[in-house]
Amino acid sequence: MQITPTSPCPCGRALTYARCCGRYHAGEAAPDAEALMRSRYSAYVLKDVDYLLASWHPDTRPQTLSLEDAPGQRTQWLGLGVKRHLVTGEATAEVEFIARYRVGGGSAVKMAEHSRFQRIDGRWYYLDAV
Repeated sequence: MQITPTSPCPCGRALTYARCCGRYHAGEAAPDAEALMRSRYSAYVLKDVDYLLASWHPDTRPQTLSLEDAPGQRTQWLGLGVKRHLVTGEATAEVEFIARYRVGGGSAVKMAEHSRFQRIDGRWYYLDAV
């Protein structure tokens, strides 16, 4: 997907990409777990593997990550809905969300996830899903 700094942010907030997730993709620390989760959704839309790995907790981060689509099976991200952002401790939080996508010409799929996040040295990281 092609996106410019003035494009609407893929995460669904009413901000431009540059004022929303783009700044986190450029290196600014997300202020909370919800902002990190939204920026990770945008990174999936943009196929930004480096950002996804960098924002993954070191204890659960995979060695590699591929977002390459099979021929004729392009993933199209359709939207994100945040159901709940819960601060669970001084350096921990959880976010429940629904992401919608379509693969190839198939029907839209809803992916619901309850994700956990941890802050280390002032930066939030995706830990895992429960």
